[in-house]
Amino acid sequence: MKKLSIFKKLVVVFALVYVPITASAWGALGHRIVGEIADSYLQMKAKAAIKQILGTESIALSANWADFVRSDSSYSYLSSWHYVNLNPGLSQTDLFSYLDNQPSANVYNKTNEMIVVLKNKKSTLAQKTLALKMLIHLIGDMNQPMHTARKDDLGGNKVQVLWFGEKSNLHKVWDEQLIDFQQLSYTEYTKAINHPTTLQIANWQKASLKDCIWESYGICNKIYATGIKNDDKLSYKYNYDWIGTVNEQLLKGGVRLAKILNDIYK
Repeated sequence: MKKLSIFKKLVVVFALVYVPITASAWGALGHRIVGEIADSYLQMKAKAAIKQILGTESIALSANWADFVRSDSSYSYLSSWHYVNLNPGLSQTDLFSYLDNQPSANVYNKTNEMIVVLKNKKSTLAQKTLALKMLIHLIGDMNQPMHTARKDDLGGNKVQVLWFGEKSNLHKVWDEQLIDFQQLSYTEYTKAINHPTTLQIANWQKASLKDCIWESYGICNKIYATGIKNDDKLSYKYNYDWIGTVNEQLLKGGVRLAKILNDIYK
């Protein structure tokens, strides 16, 4: 009985620690979808270079490493890399200026740093491995609108809602629950949405990192503009209204990630 009691305590502790970690970015499914899409647009040089770093691990499966290691205190410095806090009402000029002059670690400046590490021929394998896994993950985060959200509510984490009757928050709905509701594996999901037009691919891949954040910020503002507040009940209509946006952001993330990797290893 004593052993069982200890086991129950460990389960509770694990649950308390694990839930915030998984709710911090596109969920595992979303990041794998972005990675799987990116893989379909990689050129041979990029595929070969990535294999030298990741070995047999696919882009899709490496995409969640950045979230998994949050349970290790030695990687706690990575926590602010996943998002950028932005005030409402910014113009594009204001936002770009903020990104250029924001010294604290965020999804924009750290993504740029990871690209520099991967392009540097003097980088060690360990440095390249961390940089590649973080880059794969951060491009996904950058295209998740609630990662360009407000500091005062922690990117929607403080907006408590009910998702099909279960307690949740606005950030988690966007990270995981809209995607999970489709009841598809990451490979099935990729096959379902990976049908961009040639024009879409060209336009999405022309976007700079700043452009990506500006787009996500615009969507984020629309999400807030719907007036969602604590205890609101979200279900079928919210899924109907927003799943198309979710799918397009996942697709953009994958297409853009492929372009960045192809440019690094061209």
